[in-house]
Amino acid sequence: MALFKSKYSVTKVNPKSFNLGQLPFLLMVLPVAAFMVLPLLYIFNHAFKPFDELLEYPPKFFVNRPTFNNFKELFKASSTTAIPVSRYLFNSIVVTLIVVVLSIILSSMAGFALSKLKFHVNKVINEVNTIALMFVGVAVTIPKYMIIEKLGFVDNFFVHIVPVLAIPVGLFLIKQTIDDIPNELIEAAKMDGASSFRIYWSIILPMIKPAMATVAILAFQNVWNDASISATYLNDDTLKTFAYYVSTLSSASNSTAGMGMSAAATLIMFLPNLIIFIVLQGKVMSTMAHSGIK
Repeated sequence: MALFKSKYSVTKVNPKSFNLGQLPFLLMVLPVAAFMVLPLLYIFNHAFKPFDELLEYPPKFFVNRPTFNNFKELFKASSTTAIPVSRYLFNSIVVTLIVVVLSIILSSMAGFALSKLKFHVNKVINEVNTIALMFVGVAVTIPKYMIIEKLGFVDNFFVHIVPVLAIPVGLFLIKQTIDDIPNELIEAAKMDGASSFRIYWSIILPMIKPAMATVAILAFQNVWNDASISATYLNDDTLKTFAYYVSTLSSASNSTAGMGMSAAATLIMFLPNLIIFIVLQGKVMSTMAHSGIK
């Protein structure tokens, strides 16, 4: 045993140690990283600029006198149909939470079934999901509208939820992750009397948390940033989302107040995307490394 340890011992490397050989790479990476951060800084600074700084030409990158007036004006304002901004924001939050939770559940259950359960149309469903990865949303706009109309979801709050629950990329990532789980582990659980649902709940879910985090990010960005559903399928403004309201602010951006509100709304739209990616980025990288996507 001692011989085995000495033969296969691995020298631990301190991740905080710095090697001079890394210096050329850092000199190349740091300017690129700084350049990528600049748009983020501009979004934050622009949202807090007072009216006079918004009108300055040439525009300044950093704000000199930060103010919250843009946000106050945004939440005091209402749409042309007298719907308050808080209503749009509430709709977006509710829809996003529901879609993220249901997408994780459906993608994980479907991935488990396609990976570990054997049934006749298993390969067919896998092929259909792979083909679905090839299509962009614009290519299926007309048939999608016809299906949604037949289902009775036009001018219905559920149009925000039902059509976007299926995420082909998310199902693919989760299935690839579950494929790496040894079949012997599943067979041992079955021998102990565990049902398929118990295996899914107690064994599969704890082992695919990185993949579920990736699906959460995909579902969040797909719903939170989408204004097309509100613009295409809804006539009732009380059912529309904050992303749709932000898209309508462009018509008001010619006025000073409109520019300030648009800048504040853009920051509100952007901030949740940044937060969720910072929190879950480690799990996303782990998913990509173990899903066959190099």
